[in-house]
Amino acid sequence: MGLKVSVLTVGPIDVNCHVLYCEEHKSAIIVDPGDSSAKIIKFVEDNGLKPGMVIATHCHADHTGAVAKLTEHFGLPFLCHADDEWMLDNPEQKEMARYLGISSPPKNDDSLTDGESVDVCDDYAVKVIHTPGHTQGGISLYARGILIVGDTLFRASVGRSDLAGGNHDQLVKSIKERLFSLPNDTVVYPGHGETTTIGYEKEHNPFLRQTEGYN
Repeated sequence: MGLKVSVLTVGPIDVNCHVLYCEEHKSAIIVDPGDSSAKIIKFVEDNGLKPGMVIATHCHADHTGAVAKLTEHFGLPFLCHADDEWMLDNPEQKEMARYLGISSPPKNDDSLTDGESVDVCDDYAVKVIHTPGHTQGGISLYARGILIVGDTLFRASVGRSDLAGGNHDQLVKSIKERLFSLPNDTVVYPGHGETTTIGYEKEHNPFLRQTEGYN
């Protein structure tokens, strides 16, 4: 028994939707449902999970395409950081959703803040870490060796900073000061691609090793 995470690759650009759940109680949260709502619903229902909320690590269209259908189907609230709320009604993001053939998200029901704890079940809580840089409201979610980072950090790479709300210096600072303070064996679940660890990225990530002051 324990806290588990399952990765469902969804949508036209292969976003990693993460379903974080408690094995014993079957309670869950759904993170970054970029599209493929039927696939996500089937996984949740086939495994007898009871989701309590939908969270976006950031509000770019490719990470929110299934939010509307999931919140309606399960009757769930949708949460994101306040600094990304503006993107939910942004014309460029709506146009991106149309281009990708996915749905635009609804307004969020509540905002997440840095340091806040989100309960998965009575035994497990997830800490919200504000990691701006890919977007201003980008967040990571940390619990017991599991770190869901959205598009902030990838295996041997980092998130783009040339999109809406991006800032490269801020992104590097978020990774080095917030994420690299976590244990080296922390498993990192990015918004695209394969998993990695904090220790591996400290040692091997070329985008960070080239940054002045890296240690």
